[in-house]
Amino acid sequence: MPRTTIEIKEKIEYLSILDEHGSLDSKLEPALTAEQLKKMYWFMFLSRRADERMLNLQRQGRLGTFPQSSGHEAISIGAAFALTAQDWHVPAYREQAGCLYRGWPLVQFLLYWGGYEEGACIPEGVNDLPYCVPIATQLLHAAGLGMAMNIRKDKKVVVTYFGDGASSEGDCHEALNFASVFAAPVVFVCLNNQYALSIPLSRQMKSETIAQKAISYGMPGIRVDGNDVLAMYVAAKEAVDRARKGGGPTLIEAVTYRLTAHTTADDPRRYRSSEEEAVWAKRDPLIRLRKYLQEKKILNEKDFSDMDAAVTEEINAAIKKFEEIIATPELNDPLRMFDHLYFSMPEFLAEQKAELAQFLTGVQPAS
Repeated sequence: MPRTTIEIKEKIEYLSILDEHGSLDSKLEPALTAEQLKKMYWFMFLSRRADERMLNLQRQGRLGTFPQSSGHEAISIGAAFALTAQDWHVPAYREQAGCLYRGWPLVQFLLYWGGYEEGACIPEGVNDLPYCVPIATQLLHAAGLGMAMNIRKDKKVVVTYFGDGASSEGDCHEALNFASVFAAPVVFVCLNNQYALSIPLSRQMKSETIAQKAISYGMPGIRVDGNDVLAMYVAAKEAVDRARKGGGPTLIEAVTYRLTAHTTADDPRRYRSSEEEAVWAKRDPLIRLRKYLQEKKILNEKDFSDMDAAVTEEINAAIKKFEEIIATPELNDPLRMFDHLYFSMPEFLAEQKAELAQFLTGVQPAS
């Protein structure tokens, strides 16, 4: 038999609505109200300013090492805005803006990156999972949630996030494959910020896009300007609506850039050029949305100034609350680390707790 060609119907689109110069494709502009657009900007701006203050706290030794979210706000907010409160939101570790919008108090991030597990406690009534630092493991959790929703005939949707580096992990393949096979209502959002820590995308894969990997999993895929919150919202809304109607998962590749280091322990000057950083700085999602809001006369300079003052006040209040919480004797008791891992503490852990208690009181354990 001769060789035959297998026709692949799927094509990968690229979506951008509001470009880096503020030019708008009005035919693609989503029908968002002025209040919705202001809310988008508020949470993006709050996240950016909090990121900057948290960096100062970390440099002062008042916060631990953490990955900043600056530059990723449009991805996080655009996707989170497409969800209802009843849907599920499964973040990685750069979704600060979306988590704030979903109802996480700012003090929670301070606690989490300060090394206190209380920061992983999701507020009551918020259908989110905690931040996930291990690479790509949250994707399996999201796929499992989606599969469970189908079993329960629950019309909810899951949105989860991962970086371009995570797409090289086996967990990512397994999650995408299972979600596709079982038509799980999951939207996978890849934050393609060009680097897996210090490894550029060209050293991670030979495919032209990450979005095209969706074809091999039998699901829709789309590449989006990740610095354009309007495009992110439109792509996420289409994917969420399709999933809710039983159309299964979608892969969204959001093209963006880290405006800061990978984490506060990283030095990007060792692998990125200042020229490259300058190009991407002009594509800042906050600058772009601000221009758009001004052009539409939704916010003016006084509004932005008032917002700056309100955000500063909110951040100061969160820092004050954080420092009051961590000053309590309960949070400073190292014995608490043993108490919440198991429902019933195993004997070997009880022995370790007793040994540490003796050490802290200066009493040497019996030999």
